[in-house]
Amino acid sequence: MSDIRFDGRVAIVTGAGGGLGRCHALELARRGAKVVINDLGPSMDGSGGSSAAAESVVKEIEALGGEAMANGSSVADAAGVKKMIDDTMAKFGRIDILIANAGILRDKSFSKMTQADVDLVIDVHLRGSFMPIHAAWDIMKEQNYGRIVVTTSSTGLYGNFGQANYGAAKLGLVGMMNTLKIEGAKNNIKINAVCPVAATAMTEGLMPPAVLEQLKPEYVSPGVMNLVKDDAPTGVILSAAAGAFSIARIVETEGAFVGQGDDLTAEAVAAKWDQITDTSKTLPAFKAGGEHSQHMFAVVAGGVKA
Repeated sequence: MSDIRFDGRVAIVTGAGGGLGRCHALELARRGAKVVINDLGPSMDGSGGSSAAAESVVKEIEALGGEAMANGSSVADAAGVKKMIDDTMAKFGRIDILIANAGILRDKSFSKMTQADVDLVIDVHLRGSFMPIHAAWDIMKEQNYGRIVVTTSSTGLYGNFGQANYGAAKLGLVGMMNTLKIEGAKNNIKINAVCPVAATAMTEGLMPPAVLEQLKPEYVSPGVMNLVKDDAPTGVILSAAAGAFSIARIVETEGAFVGQGDDLTAEAVAAKWDQITDTSKTLPAFKAGGEHSQHMFAVVAGGVKA
């Protein structure tokens, strides 16, 4: 199997001053990419900070013989995002890869969660991915090339106590990905999601040290490289933890036709509930929204024929 290389490619990695973002950036640089290290350097609750961490990663890349630049913009600030994109284009002239990795936590049980806790987490995770991707989108279209990774979470896919704000933002990224994989197809723009579990500042204290030792962030980056390579897939959710990888998918049961008109009642749905929820027969994730409608029409047609 040939080596995965990024020679001549320019990559932006947000939240790359430490943790997963740093590992992604270093791996891209080792494989030939020029990398923009974006990091505001705030604490995990989003308060204050500096871009010193980004500068440190740039030095690491330069020590490897690579080329990088630091950017201290907030991904939740429109002017900051514009500066990041403009500075990248001024220095490198193109943007091939964008890994949206920046994140914060404001964990609280739902009854104690404030509007500010919701707004800040959505700003950084969802808007903070949307805005850089949107700013780079037309550049990638003009190049007829783009590779994008958003960072989702098992909290978004499956839920986790005390993280309603985080989960909402993280699943929102999957919804955005599912649309952008369709819109980007004609311009060779591919977008995927990584769902990592890793020992970082965001997970410190949540698991025993022996477990965290198995969850090194560098164990995630090899999977991410496969999401941004030339022949990358698109629309994939790659779960990654401790050197193990799997694909998460949204599926739908085969379902059942219940009826129409006077025959369609809540009781009629209840009578077919076991068939509606039967997961022994599931359909793969749809390539486009229209296929969902086609499936539902097929279920109706089958029921009417019966």
